[in-house]
Amino acid sequence: MDYTNVLVEKRDHIGFITLNRPQAMNTFNVPFARELNDALWDLEKDPEVRVVVIDANGKHFSTGISLDEFKGKSSKEYQEFICLMDEHNHTIASMKKPVIASVKGYALANGAGLSFACDLTVAAEDAKFGTTAINVGLICLGPAAPLARNVGLKKALEMVLTGDIISAAEAQRLGLVNKVVPAEKLEEATLELATKLAAKSPLALQAGKSGLYTMQNVPYPQALNMLSDRFAALCSTEDAEEGVRAFLEKRTPEWRER
Repeated sequence: MDYTNVLVEKRDHIGFITLNRPQAMNTFNVPFARELNDALWDLEKDPEVRVVVIDANGKHFSTGISLDEFKGKSSKEYQEFICLMDEHNHTIASMKKPVIASVKGYALANGAGLSFACDLTVAAEDAKFGTTAINVGLICLGPAAPLARNVGLKKALEMVLTGDIISAAEAQRLGLVNKVVPAEKLEEATLELATKLAAKSPLALQAGKSGLYTMQNVPYPQALNMLSDRFAALCSTEDAEEGVRAFLEKRTPEWRER
């Protein structure tokens, strides 16, 4: 597929999606949202890709939905529009492959939500995060879903209802960011994390991600049993046998591509 609003590249088992509306601070509009979602699914289906990275051209990761989009729509059209703006949240959670956000500059409103929805986030020291839609009479409810799962209800309410912007360091303290690095080291640190994951068994990565997502929706005893069952299923795979054998033979494992 030909992309314009995002750029797609593959290197060494890593798929890169680069947000490519720098002239508009990578704000979401209909073509942008569709291309982002399509690119995620394309990389999910690609057997050579084990990890996906979302980064951005320009100074900022994304400052949310373009305000030009909020006019002249019927209630039904707004419902369809917002579903499309939030579709990446469903897609990333449904993907078997880990998705890493690489954040610089502002990640606001739907842009913050995209970062929160990613499985892991690396941020530049000068990055800023905020669910800021309240400041223009709207509200960040799509981003609130992954936000609340990361920080809890009270902090999510504070962020969504105030629209305050927080630093990368504060986002890391809250559990919204995994690693904060100097701006000039962002690409290097993101690639280091992606490469580390890409070297793991693809089947084990998939089992880990899907298991941890699924356990959030079931009671604790059921979650324990479900995770045990998934681990047991993984143990009988070729990747598991190869990983153990390679460790005992003191060599690098050779995973099957999926």
